[in-house]
Amino acid sequence: MTITQREQIKNKIEVDLKTTIHEMELLQERTKPIAPDCALGRDTREEILELQRVDATTLRRAEIRLNRLKYALQKVDHEDYGVCLECDEEILFERLLLLPESTHCVACKSELGL
Repeated sequence: MTITQREQIKNKIEVDLKTTIHEMELLQERTKPIAPDCALGRDTREEILELQRVDATTLRRAEIRLNRLKYALQKVDHEDYGVCLECDEEILFERLLLLPESTHCVACKSELGL
């Protein structure tokens, strides 16, 4: 991987970190408990609670991605960044640009069912 490619990926990671943090802030706001005395109908309360469950799941996934992006940012300047953990082949630059936190090539990810 070239120095220019590493810089592109580093920039992508930084943008993704900011985006993920912003998304998490919104999700944290939307997953706050609803006060029991809030005047909502039964159906509306159930709908809101279901949306909160979905948002909570999305929030957990965003937290995982945030940690993976932070790790990728630490590793991006190391020689082993962009090398598949399974087969030791280089992960395609295009894949890393799309998902900079990738640790496996497409073939190994598919084979392992990750």
